[in-house]
Amino acid sequence: MNQAEKAKLFASLHQPGNPLVLFNAWDPGSARAVAESGAQAIATGSWSVAEAHGFADGEALPLDLALANIQRITSAVDLPVTFDFEGGYASETAALQANIARVLETGAIGVNFEDQVVGGDGLHSLETQSERIRAVRAAAESQGTPLFINARCDLFLKAEPSQHDDAMLEQAIARARAYAQAGGSGFFAPGLRDLEKIRTLCEQSPLPVNLLIYPDGPAAAELAACGVARISHGPFPYMQAMQALTEAARAALLD
Repeated sequence: MNQAEKAKLFASLHQPGNPLVLFNAWDPGSARAVAESGAQAIATGSWSVAEAHGFADGEALPLDLALANIQRITSAVDLPVTFDFEGGYASETAALQANIARVLETGAIGVNFEDQVVGGDGLHSLETQSERIRAVRAAAESQGTPLFINARCDLFLKAEPSQHDDAMLEQAIARARAYAQAGGSGFFAPGLRDLEKIRTLCEQSPLPVNLLIYPDGPAAAELAACGVARISHGPFPYMQAMQALTEAARAALLD
């Protein structure tokens, strides 16, 4: 498949009630392992990629290294690959659009694009983030390449689950509607775990909803029953892999 075909396939896999499951990878080796499991697509997670390269999350990983890594992944697997692009590594529109052009050159067909102010406080305003999404969409269209923009909303991630009230849910729904109008393709709400609120978000969001699954949170089948269209495993596969490696090394050293 060429890049455009992979992009079209990837978008079609977002089906409410029958979600695309993404077991997030961090390098070509992990991407191959996930692909061999029967995965339909590959997604990176910024935290895992940064940790694997010796950096902290939050765009501390140099952009050149992040792009080189995603290009090696797209070369290693014949599946759609989506890139956790954090906040786009830019605040100015021109720089953001230049960065998106570079992402598309790697062969990636999608990005996670978050609304928190990376390196700052809180979230971009609804209006500011909508403009940023419009800029990303315009950059992709200028390249003539389809791009799945997974508009990530960090409202719930920035607050304790006990603070996830109806007012916050209404804010998230407002952002989902605005991001859809701006050119978003999906709406990612990591941190939200309450099944009734998830169901309401799925019912009222004009975009397919992506949730992060937690080891101690609702199961995939419960999320699917709420209408979730995409399930991400985020940093947890990397954590599991590193725990297994540590245990194997410890056992070897004790032999």
